[in-house]
Order: sequence, then structure tokens, then C-alpha cells
Amino acid sequence: MQLSPEELERYARHIVLADIGGAGQQKLKAAKVLVIGAGGLGSPVMQYLAAAGVGTLGIVDDDVVSLSNLQRQTIHTTDTCGEVKVESAKKALEALNPNINIEMHHVRLGKENGETLISQYDLVADGSDNFNTRYLSADLCEKHKKILVTAAVGQFDASITTLKPHMKDEEGNLYPRYRDVFPQQPPDGLLPTCEEAGILGALTGVIGSMQALEIIKEITETGSSMAGRLLLYDAKSARFQEISYKRKL
Repeated sequence: MQLSPEELERYARHIVLADIGGAGQQKLKAAKVLVIGAGGLGSPVMQYLAAAGVGTLGIVDDDVVSLSNLQRQTIHTTDTCGEVKVESAKKALEALNPNINIEMHHVRLGKENGETLISQYDLVADGSDNFNTRYLSADLCEKHKKILVTAAVGQFDASITTLKPHMKDEEGNLYPRYRDVFPQQPPDGLLPTCEEAGILGALTGVIGSMQALEIIKEITETGSSMAGRLLLYDAKSARFQEISYKRKL
């Protein structure tokens, strides 16, 4: 994946980083990342991955832009209200970086289409807003051996972790699964939705940006992975807490 003169200038601040360099930028250009959800988390994920030069971004979302989205879903604008979210996001990302390929999937991720969608990409960022999609994406990524960076937000709190149960750590142990940290899927209606309980808009920007960062780290093999580490964030007190978890037999 050779970089053009325009790309060398665009990504110059990456390329001068010793841990990224030209080789790392070429890895980003060759990568294919699927983003589940073009909403509050998906917005910064897509924006920063596009800006970083990830070669192919796939967007999965079946919704349309509404005015109440704009308090946190910064990839959309007032003018795109009523548009299909994947189309609104595609226009914004192409304006940000015309060098990348955007693939739109105007569907809701489900068992029938999930196999095909996830198998096409190298890594997945899950920014969905429901447990069915989170558990399904985790199960499918494990099955198809794809790295998954998953996050969840609600009111003033958030969590994020990286999952790659098909890979081994430095000690030769398989990394844990999503169900090792969240064994049972909560029943429908147990927890309030963002529509019911509210969500601090800027919180999605913080955590979505972290998702993009972890995706970039995994692609370029930079730094320490968040696999086996669940990071919790309390926006009210501006405090992070880390919980380590291991694979269960």
C-alpha cells in the first residue's frame, strides 16, 4: 500500500511518530474496519479513523438522522435531518478524507446478515445502543476471528474494552471473550435506553475517540492492547477505573 505525495503530507504527523512511521501508515491504508452504529459513539470512531487514513470503512446502521441525534452524533448536521445515517456519514467522511473507501450497509446487524458483514472486514468497532447487537457482534467476531473494540455509554458513565479471543497473550493464554466479562445478556427492558434516561453528548465523543484510538493501535501494533481490561469512566467525577478479567474455561 504505497502512499501518494498528498497522503504523505496529510499523514505527516503520524509518519514522524517512531511507533507509527510509514510502515504503520501503510497498515492503516490497507485495513478494513466495520463500524456498527453511525450514532454517538460511531461518529468520533468514523471521523478519527477516516482522518487517520484507514483505507476502507464500512458503516452499518438502519436509522435516519433526527434532530434529537445532533446533541451527540457530530458526524451529522441539521441539513441532513431526515437522511439515511449511512449516507449522511459517507458524505461527511468523504469531505474529511477523499482518499478512503466508504462502504454503506443500510441494515440493522442481525444473525442473517452479520456473518457476511463481519467476515468482510479486519476489525470491528461496536458503537451500538442495545445488548442484542453487542452480544451478537462479539459472538460473530469471535467466530470469524476479528478484533472487536466495543463500548457502551449511558447518562454519565461509560465502558470500553478490546476483544480478540482468537489470539494469545505474551504468556500463551487465549484472550478472554465478551461473555467472560458479561456472562449473561440482560433481559429486554431491564435497563433504560438513552432515549429514556438521557446521555451526556460529550461523553460519546470521549469514549468513541478512545475506540478509534484502540483500533489504530491494534492495526499498527502500537502500545498495549486493552484485551482483558475493562475501562470504566465516570464523567461526573472525571475518574477512570480499570477492571482486569480473564478467560474462563
